[in-house]
Amino acid sequence: MTATAPREEQLWSRCAGCASLLYRKRLRRNLDVCPECGEHARLGAPERLRQLVDPGSLRLLPDQLPEADPIDFVDVLPYPHRLSAARASTGLSEAVVCATATIGGHPAVLAVMDFRFLGGSLGCAVGELITRAAERALDDRIPLILVTASGGARMQEGVLSLMQMATVSQAIAALREAGLLTVSVLTDPTYGGVAASFATNTDLVLAESGARMGFAGPRVIRQVTGRALPEGFQTADVLLRHGQVDMVVQRRSLRPRLGALLAATRATRPSRPPVPRQEPAPRRERLAETGPTPARPADPTTVGVEPTNPAVRDAWDTVRMARHPGRPTTLDYLDSVFDGFLQLHGDRLGADCPAVVGGVARLADRHVMVIGHQKGHTTAELVARNFGMASPAGHRKALRLMRLAARLGLPVVTLVDTPGADPGVSAEEQGQAAAIAENILTLTVLPTPVLAVITGEGGSGGALALAVADRVLMLENAVYSVISPEGCAAILWPDRSAAPQAARALRLTAPDLCRLGVVDEVVPEPSGAAHDDPAETARRLRAALLTNLLPLLDVPPAMLVRLRRQRFRRFGTTRAGSRAGAR
Repeated sequence: MTATAPREEQLWSRCAGCASLLYRKRLRRNLDVCPECGEHARLGAPERLRQLVDPGSLRLLPDQLPEADPIDFVDVLPYPHRLSAARASTGLSEAVVCATATIGGHPAVLAVMDFRFLGGSLGCAVGELITRAAERALDDRIPLILVTASGGARMQEGVLSLMQMATVSQAIAALREAGLLTVSVLTDPTYGGVAASFATNTDLVLAESGARMGFAGPRVIRQVTGRALPEGFQTADVLLRHGQVDMVVQRRSLRPRLGALLAATRATRPSRPPVPRQEPAPRRERLAETGPTPARPADPTTVGVEPTNPAVRDAWDTVRMARHPGRPTTLDYLDSVFDGFLQLHGDRLGADCPAVVGGVARLADRHVMVIGHQKGHTTAELVARNFGMASPAGHRKALRLMRLAARLGLPVVTLVDTPGADPGVSAEEQGQAAAIAENILTLTVLPTPVLAVITGEGGSGGALALAVADRVLMLENAVYSVISPEGCAAILWPDRSAAPQAARALRLTAPDLCRLGVVDEVVPEPSGAAHDDPAETARRLRAALLTNLLPLLDVPPAMLVRLRRQRFRRFGTTRAGSRAGAR
């Protein structure tokens, strides 16, 4: 009897929706959709590709990358052990499979994520592979189709995984500029940094029936708000009603629907013939030919500026310092660092988020657009400002001011201090993920200098929405991370009391991020911390802003955008590996 049990498990499957016992071959013939209740079971990337593309047309793109453990992360297991286990259990190299194929006879490049591989998390290798797929689509002048299934950015790679949101977004922007169609197909589940970047900033967003998508997951929202969630929250049908997707498609209709979309857009596709290309050499070979990526790029935006070497402080102590209620806020800096601030309000769609402030100010004799998160010093101020956690209206207000700055030729200075984006139910219903994604994409192409400063907490996608910049500065006792230490500890240890250990593992301090190349310069704080001497902190920040902004003013807009893209394109496996090895 025990000998036949494994075969019985292979022959039969129980539906997660209605609990019906289903004959496995019948279920597979029905594309893993329950014939009783219509529940769409999750698919691995290979099976998804088999269902979507024309038979015989699939050509896999190279997926071999060097091993990368950019921050030497260890929780209860070393990160390389988790990678090895994921590869053994899935048979995949990483959490995405990329290929060229035809759908309904129309060529396309596809990048299909696989939730079985570490929750489909977005790390440096995944970002690199999807970016290469987008670059292949650009070279071949054909559409890009992304099929998403992810829990979000990969915690084990720290803030470098957060950078992939910008890297892939700017690849999407390049396809937009070339007039090439981009399509994302949301499958269950799509959350976090993937939802807040390339899953929602494509030309068309389709959702498979039963898919769930959002920036914050249901468990996080329940924990933060203490509220029960509405019926169908974050499901495909609700997303459609709230205008966040173009259509909801049954699995059996996905291939014909995608084929019809590709056919409809083919008439307007650029007619330039494909650019002859060679497959990129493996990264190890490219390193041998060109040498390692320089720690600091030699371009006009970085000449003469070197990072400082602030005193080492324990990471958890730094987290608590960054959260200190006396720490200067954006409005404090607008009063002490800048002159003549004129605050501008509203997203022009019906709201004015108090967690984001912005407007025109002067820095020395230069007018700039300043946008920042606003917390507060007292409990009443913190509550009124939602602890600096921006709503979709806040992100859209920031977006409006960025675009205004570009039209007026004003440099943009952003001050980042947020635990993350608003995790509330209404924020999700109003399109939090898409709002963040649009900010990230817009900043990658903004034709005016962008200078970002991490002044306190730089939390996840809510921080990155203001931090895709030509230069990124960071105050000595600030932090910048893909997830809070408490959240990381609860998921990976799992024990929230392990937050100090998680803080150290995440490499979220200014010296760590400077070594990783995420931050260009650390601004030293006075003895003690910023809140002990706000006036001196303001003086130092003002000097650092001027030093970094002035060279950017002489760079032509087209070159600014190109250099900004190069900056984020560097955050792949090779750069991460070379940075980590320098520690």
